[in-house]
Amino acid sequence: MDSTRQNKISRLVQKEAASYFLTHQTDYQGVIISVTEVRVTPDLDEARIFVSIFPTEKRIKTMAKINADLKQIRFELAAKMRHQLRRIPNLLFITDESLDYAERITSLLNKDKNLNPEQ
Repeated sequence: MDSTRQNKISRLVQKEAASYFLTHQTDYQGVIISVTEVRVTPDLDEARIFVSIFPTEKRIKTMAKINADLKQIRFELAAKMRHQLRRIPNLLFITDESLDYAERITSLLNKDKNLNPEQ
């Protein structure tokens, strides 16, 4: 169960991270990056940022670039959040594969529906 403080910090980090990727769109040519979820540890020391990357073929290359730019991203987020937070959490970017999972389930259901048309 997340505390109220964790939820507030999660929403703030999600908003600012999404804003960062929107303003630095030119750095990630041909890729759409969405911040789907942020989870903050109970000690508020680490923020796990789940990102969805489209097209999926460029996911590995884009994640490598995000991790290479991690210090710059944290610096810019800290500049925007410095009045709300005393200490900026360490950032950990993770690919969100829930959309791929949902798409796979949908394709399997459609495949089953095509095999059994009487239902």
